[in-house]
Amino acid sequence: MRIEIVAVGTELLLGQIADTNSQWLGEHLAALGVASHFHQAVGDNQERIVLALRTALARSDGVIVCGGLGPTHDDITRDAIAEVMQVPLRRDDAVAATIRSLFESRGRRMPESNLRQAEVPEGAGLIPQSTGTAPGLVCPVGHKVVYAVPGVPYEMTEMFDRAVAPDLLRRMAGRGEASGVIASRVLRTWGLSESRLGEVLGPYIALLDEPVPATDAGPAPPGRATLAFLASGIEGMKVRITVRAADPAAAATLLDDHERAVRSVLADAAGDVVFGVDDEAIEDAVARVLLASGLTLALAESLTGGLAASRLVNVAGASGWFRGAVVSYASEVKFDVLGVPGGPVVSDAAARSMAEGARRVLGADVGLSVTGVAGPDPQDGRPPGTVFVGLARPGRPAAAVELAVPGDRARVRQYATIAALDHLRRALAADV
Repeated sequence: MRIEIVAVGTELLLGQIADTNSQWLGEHLAALGVASHFHQAVGDNQERIVLALRTALARSDGVIVCGGLGPTHDDITRDAIAEVMQVPLRRDDAVAATIRSLFESRGRRMPESNLRQAEVPEGAGLIPQSTGTAPGLVCPVGHKVVYAVPGVPYEMTEMFDRAVAPDLLRRMAGRGEASGVIASRVLRTWGLSESRLGEVLGPYIALLDEPVPATDAGPAPPGRATLAFLASGIEGMKVRITVRAADPAAAATLLDDHERAVRSVLADAAGDVVFGVDDEAIEDAVARVLLASGLTLALAESLTGGLAASRLVNVAGASGWFRGAVVSYASEVKFDVLGVPGGPVVSDAAARSMAEGARRVLGADVGLSVTGVAGPDPQDGRPPGTVFVGLARPGRPAAAVELAVPGDRARVRQYATIAALDHLRRALAADV
């Protein structure tokens, strides 16, 4: 079954509020095994709402429309639905009495404008309100359906769980559709571009598109799935795996199989590029590997100005493995506090000395440093985007890597932060 979401409100188009309702509905429809191929946002204009509803009904089995059920002149979702149904609006006296009693229970007089919320398209079913004043609607349009729910998020979610979801499941059963779930898992990577990810995973995606026995192109996939890439800027590239299965347990098993396969393909081609799953950020990955190794960490930050330390302390329990940071922005701090020898501070040698100094000054097992040129002007003969990451560990000499990161000053600092933390993660994971 395909359900389209239509969010109503000019404020959505003006960017004054974010459309979190469509996001929530998309996630919960997928959990029911309901496909949602299109989402629309439309302003408070009856002609355009009617067009949005007719377009949605032309390509889907039903529509969930959020918003426009209030008492004011611009709340015209009911009017638009009635036009699409080609029926008049009728006042429901029982709904009007319920709204009036809600106001009286709060010791307030009901404005007459609230009676607009008691107007119902002829032939529509009601979803009684339990929290707000606006009832929802279940509106048949031929053999399809339009659900109208309030735009207030907590009213919308309660009404969906109580009435819309059960009705959808009944309709699916009536159509002979097996119940199921659509589930996704996101692998978070750092170090590969979107095009390079596409090249590496291309043969595996081809196997998913047309299942075949194992060939030289790679292993046969464990079951049907789709892969998509999401460029996430300073959070790296995401690989989303989506499956459909009979129930959540079967979906989880299928996702596990595909995750192992995708990780294997990526590791063979590019090494340990996957640092997290779903909401796991790079700081969570660093915390995990430090806890596994039993090591403590100290930072020395120059161009990142404390961004790396700020991310690490986002992790609960960071005090158990994070000793602290020296934000050695001025060259004199590098020389006097961290013991960096005189000379260019944007260099391999400076990064190594900073890492050693952080480890020594803060009494940590591991020292990580970041120095470079954020821009817009060059420094020490190096162009903006030049970054050196130093790493000092027990029992081995300090080492540094040079990176070239893109973007303006703000992006260079953010990219340098995640690049440094990912370098640390990979180095320590190789030792565990």
